Amino acid sequence: MRYFAVVLFAVFFAGNALGGQCPSLMQRIDHQLQSAQLDVEAEAKVIELREQGESLHNQGKHSEAEVALKKAIDELDAAL
Repeated sequence: MRYFAVVLFAVFFAGNALGGQCPSLMQRIDHQLQSAQLDVEAEAKVIELREQGESLHNQGKHSEAEVALKKAIDELDAAL
């Protein structure tokens, strides 16, 4: 019974732990967008990827959200 409780506890909190990086990535993108001077196309792509990442995060798809958010950061870095 204890084993079951430990596994249940780990599974329940694992989702929160895995989703912890998404908000910091979104915050990083927002911060960089404020100071970046991008052309219209690059800015639109970054914003689209950021919104896609946030949507995936809200759906609980944290690994997919991280991929989208990291692509947005790569786009920002390439444009700077």
